[in-house]
Amino acid sequence: MAVHELFRRKPVEQIEAVEGGGLQRTLGLWQLTAIGVGGIIGAGIFSLAGAVANQTAGPAVLISFLVAGIASAAAAFSYAEFAGLIPRAGSAYTYGYAVLGELVGWLIGWDLLLEYTAIVAVVAIGISGYFNDLLGFLDIHLPLWMSGAPGTEPEGVAAGSYKVNLFAVLLCLLIAFVLNQGMRSAARFETLLVYLKVALVVLVIVVGAFHVNTGNWSDFFPFGVGGAFTGAATVFFAVFGYDAMSTAAEESRDSQKHMPKAILYSLAISMVLYVLACLVLTGMVPYTDIDSEAAFSSAFESVGLRWLGGVIAVGAILGILTVLFTFLLGATRVGFAMSRDGLLPKWFSGTHPVKKVPSRMTWILGAAAAVIAGLLPIGEAAELTNIGILLAFVVVCVAVVVLRYRRPDLPRTFRCPGMPVVPAIGVAFSIWLITFLKPETWLRFAVWFVIGLVVYFAYGRRHSKLADHHQR
Repeated sequence: MAVHELFRRKPVEQIEAVEGGGLQRTLGLWQLTAIGVGGIIGAGIFSLAGAVANQTAGPAVLISFLVAGIASAAAAFSYAEFAGLIPRAGSAYTYGYAVLGELVGWLIGWDLLLEYTAIVAVVAIGISGYFNDLLGFLDIHLPLWMSGAPGTEPEGVAAGSYKVNLFAVLLCLLIAFVLNQGMRSAARFETLLVYLKVALVVLVIVVGAFHVNTGNWSDFFPFGVGGAFTGAATVFFAVFGYDAMSTAAEESRDSQKHMPKAILYSLAISMVLYVLACLVLTGMVPYTDIDSEAAFSSAFESVGLRWLGGVIAVGAILGILTVLFTFLLGATRVGFAMSRDGLLPKWFSGTHPVKKVPSRMTWILGAAAAVIAGLLPIGEAAELTNIGILLAFVVVCVAVVVLRYRRPDLPRTFRCPGMPVVPAIGVAFSIWLITFLKPETWLRFAVWFVIGLVVYFAYGRRHSKLADHHQR
């Protein structure tokens, strides 16, 4: 085996001429933007903002989101240039494959399959927690066996009482079912939920603005400036989602024009809402009194608006569903692209003859997310996330610089500004965030990485379409 085979690349011109993938181009600009917003705004605004304000940054949680947003924007600009240049499913996998070679593309795709699927599971577990709290509020109690993953029994409940988090399992399968109804129908469902979620956040901002006490901002950096930057490392995971949306490039009606705009619009809209929501939250309640788990609900209850707290709880459940949709969409399109390129068995890239979606991959990954969500505690499931996405950011930011200098002649509908400084910021910030990850995360990543190498050398390298081309 020649080493150069591991880094063989498909010419960008061939990638542009998509080879009969079977996906249907139905998504317009605002549907794409809604999918991006749906992936970005979720648990970050409903719970993470409160936890960071209370424990890490105080009112400077606003700065945390701004710093994280700037760092995320550096990667977003790189994604936007690629999205306009290579309108093909797969996102970071496809970009890395085209510029840095097959092995790099494979490893990023392999990582994203796990990361995106695990995010779906983590979010499903989180929504299940909201749902159980809501049922408790209504004095409805589920049988213990279906109330959570083994080992997550609260104090007072005998160990071994919990068998499966059934609601989280059903959520994962529900989203897989919705995605399998065809992209047009699924996007309408997603867009409706995103509109409801954005309306809820705007309601929170507008109503909360009338209850802001500016004195709560007087000690703006109670944990020091360092606390704000530490908070940025935490909330960074609430300001991506456009990367998963970009995997749907082949389902956009005009990907080269719409995809770059959708990436940037979704991040901009989300950041404005995050910043305003943080101002309202820390203005309504002293940071020391913010509830880390249900920040906005408790904040409105504290000013006598308990009804709005209930609306927020229900809205949070509906709103966070959009995160499930976006990341399961991302996982299935990455797997579809890898299969179509021959790196996974062709069977996985089979599409529904009428609905034109990769139904096999959707059900397989939906079921995998359901197993993780049903049987693992949220902390262990969360350990499977983050590192692969950060590495994908590094690959995309490096690849956009390499391709700009290797092929300056390619027609680009969007050009990343500040080349190469802006991509370098994306690389530096992603590597910095990786240093915050726990050793257990690295261990799980290493195990998945090794499994990926075995699969690649045992199957993918020999069945790659580029290998077929080389043999001919």
